[in-house]
Amino acid sequence: MRNRFVRNAKDKRQGERFSLANAFACATCGIAHAFKTQRNMKIHLAVALLALVFGIVLQIEAWGWAAIALAIGLVFAFECMNTALEAVVDLVSPEYSELAKHAKDCAAGAVLVCALGAVAVAAVVYVPPALALAGL
Repeated sequence: MRNRFVRNAKDKRQGERFSLANAFACATCGIAHAFKTQRNMKIHLAVALLALVFGIVLQIEAWGWAAIALAIGLVFAFECMNTALEAVVDLVSPEYSELAKHAKDCAAGAVLVCALGAVAVAAVVYVPPALALAGL
């Protein structure tokens, strides 16, 4: 399916303007593409939903919800950036390249670092109320 909000140099030369609604539509298309095509994005979604359920069950405080929301948002954002970088690398370097491999590996590493940070946030937010619920 072709994105009807295509932005390129030709559009700019023709003086076409993009509204804020178009910008949001393009961003939404990008997020949808990542969810449709990236297995890890689906895994992140499942873990995020589990995190929300734990938050409800453990009745975490407002600061905990803020930390969890930020961690979830960062993981999704980094996964989208990883997807975008992989697409660009594949576009400019269709054949194998050691530099392309390094670029993709570093982007994937950034997602991993972000996900590990989210696990650390989860430990800080969920462990104390879980211990209290268990009577420990």
